[in-house]
Amino acid sequence: MSVLPLMQLFLVGFGLAETQWKQCEGRVPLDLLSFVLERDSSTLVPGVSIEESQGVRGLRFSSPHRSMSFSSSELLIDCDLFPHEFSVVVTLSITHSDPQRNDYIFSLMNSSGSDKTRIKKHKNNNLKRDKKRTNIKDSKEKHVSSSDGGHFLLGLRYSRKRLHLHYRDPQAGQVRRLAFRTAGLADGHWHTLVLSVTGQSVKLTVDCNPPQEIVPSEPFSSELNIHGSRLHIGSRGRWKGLFSGLLRQLVLVPGSDVTAHMCPSPEPQLMALSVPPKLLDLPDMGREVEEPGATHESRISVGLDQRCSERTQGQLWFNPVKKALFLCDGSHWITMLQDHHRLDYIVEHQVLTTYSETNDIEVFQVAGVGVMAALAHRSSASGSAVYLWTRRGFQLYQNISTHGALAWRHFRIGQKSYLVVSNFGGGADRLETEPEVDFSVIYKWSKKRRRFVHLQTLHTHCARDWEAFSINQHTYLAVANHRTGNNHTIDSLIYKWNRLAKSFEPHQRLPTSGAYDWEFFTVGPYHFLVVANAFDGVTTSVDSVIYVWVNEAFQVFQTIKTYCATDWEMFQIGGRVFLVVANGHRLVGTGHGRYAINSTIYELDLHARMFVRFQDITTYSAVDWEFFSLGEEYFLVVANSYSGESYSLNSILYRWQGYEGFVPVHFLPTIGCSDWEFFTWKGESYLMYSSAKAPLSKVFRLKTY
Repeated sequence: MSVLPLMQLFLVGFGLAETQWKQCEGRVPLDLLSFVLERDSSTLVPGVSIEESQGVRGLRFSSPHRSMSFSSSELLIDCDLFPHEFSVVVTLSITHSDPQRNDYIFSLMNSSGSDKTRIKKHKNNNLKRDKKRTNIKDSKEKHVSSSDGGHFLLGLRYSRKRLHLHYRDPQAGQVRRLAFRTAGLADGHWHTLVLSVTGQSVKLTVDCNPPQEIVPSEPFSSELNIHGSRLHIGSRGRWKGLFSGLLRQLVLVPGSDVTAHMCPSPEPQLMALSVPPKLLDLPDMGREVEEPGATHESRISVGLDQRCSERTQGQLWFNPVKKALFLCDGSHWITMLQDHHRLDYIVEHQVLTTYSETNDIEVFQVAGVGVMAALAHRSSASGSAVYLWTRRGFQLYQNISTHGALAWRHFRIGQKSYLVVSNFGGGADRLETEPEVDFSVIYKWSKKRRRFVHLQTLHTHCARDWEAFSINQHTYLAVANHRTGNNHTIDSLIYKWNRLAKSFEPHQRLPTSGAYDWEFFTVGPYHFLVVANAFDGVTTSVDSVIYVWVNEAFQVFQTIKTYCATDWEMFQIGGRVFLVVANGHRLVGTGHGRYAINSTIYELDLHARMFVRFQDITTYSAVDWEFFSLGEEYFLVVANSYSGESYSLNSILYRWQGYEGFVPVHFLPTIGCSDWEFFTWKGESYLMYSSAKAPLSKVFRLKTY
């Protein structure tokens, strides 16, 4: 045994070993106001009142009552050290008439000294004592005397023109202060402040405006011991320092900078991360409404928890957190109306600089690894890349040699993961005199090497897409062969997995015309495969074909006239089945193209046993559709790639409006957009797009409310 562990055992025996303090971790927002207000939902805690300013509710502090403080261990559970990285979100309203000299929004104090004794002291006595003290002028960073008896650990204070972050440096034994200029904040309006402490700097963002940043001489300590401390909301636990404005929101987020998650915002002055239910902007629904002949209570109650009994039969209850209205039937609550998460707005989360222009993205998950994205790079010199999703976004994980890669597809056989990529000969570097020989490659995920490794090579012809699917426990791959030389009327193939040989073998040939995409889907017991035909060598006005699986093979089910079809996307809403096609362009006259044309949504008519036109949407050389849902809402996003004059144009996000169909709700600037992918990770939703005209891809976070 080494000397150090032996010495630790020796010290433990005498109770002298240093305690191993546990750092507070996690990224769950901690709503400090709700924590004290919702202890008893039937009444408001002493020392505060609810006031309204500009139609918005906030808390007014009348005294530093003990009910507005609590032990830090009740909120920061199972930890002794305050998180060294955190954010504080504050929504407040202050007027010029408020004192604004020494207002504490919150403070963290250790338990030495009696809070009760301090609170009992009369306000006038404190004012007399204040006259004997010398005011300290504000500055960016100051050291404050620790004559407070060691009680003060951390606090956020507002003065007339500045916001101050006070924190104790456990090494130096001093309280440090960082001051941010906030002139003009005391205007009687609501403002939301996001203070983030990350790494070596501290940053303040007010109403999503450009942030102020301070780099302190010493970073925020990771050894701030909060064992036995108390949190005080709206004060320092005494009259001096009582917050004089209105407070609507106070949220602590350990271990995370939430600025990017909250900004930009359509309502930056009142952006909400977590507002107490008592402060939600609801009409007064607490009064009883008496009706002639009524034999039971007929009223609406508001709160987080209500009891349903015979006595309260017929009562309505509104839950502000769930945004739901319930009716008591005498024993159970019946849901009358409930709001679901809705897409609020889209935030740019990451700009991914790539080695080359990207023709396609495939986002997928590998068990035990996480979310990954395979990007099909046009350049043969750089090859293509597989990225892994991390806290910072997608990071390069593996490079794979490709030649003018056109598309990736991920699929599983049992518990094993595979990737197939379609190569286009030698890519852009291939000479016109060289024979056009294309190969697509299948890779298998190696758990041992934690990499995708080569499995099989297949001969293809400018393959634009791969589609993987299973029928009757057999795995198939469909390749969309686009052309051979100038010949676009060629066969595309369906391959079947041979379990014994552990390779794919040709199963069926299907005639296609400049095939661009396959889409497989199932309706009841029937399996369908639809191909997007783009060009027959003469015109882009060609039939795309829907096939149905019969007797171990695909047979023609329906043909649909399309115009340079580049993508099909199947989706379901309720019991309704839809197909949407991306029409690329329409040839007009002698080789001229019209790029602003309709793409069409078709719906399956079960009685007619065919897909019928449902809605036309104007698109600009569309190359991809992506369908996704958030809660009870449904969306389509289109990849608009070219207007006829420019590759820089908006791709558009559409929302399902029932009878109205899909309506545009968001316009996303893109450059030569080639693909959209939707994915989720740890409860968050994202959209990613690739550019075929610029070496970049972007990830957007979808914010819901």
